[in-house]
Amino acid sequence: MFDVIGDIHGHGDRLEALLKKLGYQLRQGAWRHPERTLISVGDLIDRGPQQRKTVDIIRAMQDAGQAQVILGNHELNAVAWTLSDGNGGFLRAHNANHTRQHAAFLAEAEQDKAWYASTLAWFRSLPVYLDLPALRVVHACWHAPSKAIIDAHSDAQAVLTEAAWIAANSKGHALYDAIEVMNKGWEVSLPPGYSFVDKGDHRRFAIRTQWWRTDTQHYRDLALGVEPLDTLPDGPIEAGKLPGYDQHKPLFIGHYWMRGRPQLQSPQIACVDWSVADPSGDGVLAAYRFDGEQQLSNDKFVWV
Repeated sequence: MFDVIGDIHGHGDRLEALLKKLGYQLRQGAWRHPERTLISVGDLIDRGPQQRKTVDIIRAMQDAGQAQVILGNHELNAVAWTLSDGNGGFLRAHNANHTRQHAAFLAEAEQDKAWYASTLAWFRSLPVYLDLPALRVVHACWHAPSKAIIDAHSDAQAVLTEAAWIAANSKGHALYDAIEVMNKGWEVSLPPGYSFVDKGDHRRFAIRTQWWRTDTQHYRDLALGVEPLDTLPDGPIEAGKLPGYDQHKPLFIGHYWMRGRPQLQSPQIACVDWSVADPSGDGVLAAYRFDGEQQLSNDKFVWV
């Protein structure tokens, strides 16, 4: 069946180690398994020491029919970095913060302009999500209304049309909002009078949520990346403000920099991003070995 692998962020050596552990072998220029196909949840690039190696491994596997790959927010941002905003700038502003986030990829990519151009074209060919007979895969959040908007700007394989890329990166457009949800996560606005300062020293008036949880509706329980939590309301999020999940198929996501031993988010939702790029070195590169089960199991995680 499928091995669903988490955000790699340029850690090509760890990728090779995980492929070996999963039983893949390098043959005829691509890593192959006699019975299984790799699925990547995206975020191949930025942060790590082997940007080109990572892209080349995954792309070669896709070309050989050994992998399926979706668009992560870092691939989306890499394309937006190069797209004109029509006012002399770029849709992904070249400010200090964005430059720092993208520096590792640019340092390798700009050494070979042809490879860089080819890689950006490949990123533009990746689907936003997969909805396969037995499972779904999206980078951050499955949300049917956002999916419907994306579908209206995509081909039958959920690949954005060429004309859609500007809208997908233009604040105020419905497609931009839909991409933000499915590619970057579900946010909930804070009540008037509440805000917090994030790790980048930016004041925020909305929280990114653990939207998959059904055991609580509390701001402080669901918030991601907020410290200290007592800056948030001590009460529940208003009913109807969270997306929920229809549970029709198992769902795999990345994006969230989970910590500790890989484990499920619910019986039908598995995050496979376990912070391989964490500067502390405590993170792992993880995969889930999916064999068609409707109820997922913690025993199916593999990591290095």
